[in-house]
Amino acid sequence: YLHLGQDYIVPLQSVVAVFDMAGDRIQAHALLLERLQDEGRIIELYDDLPRAAVLCENALGETLYLTQLSPQAIQRRAEKGYAV
Repeated sequence: YLHLGQDYIVPLQSVVAVFDMAGDRIQAHALLLERLQDEGRIIELYDDLPRAAVLCENALGETLYLTQLSPQAIQRRAEKGYAV
């Protein structure tokens, strides 16, 4: 399991990709963000600005978690098996 912040935990196997949301990199993911926003499949886990987006997929479809954690912090948690 992977803890994404604000009491959200996802199975590590469901993680498809982690995107860096810093600066102008967000434009590269604009179409994905727009589609998932229209479908109501984005969960916001940040107070100020998101630093990373974690795309997960399960039997119910795709969900995008926008988190204040950095992509590097998410990678460390995944490698260390950080779970709650």
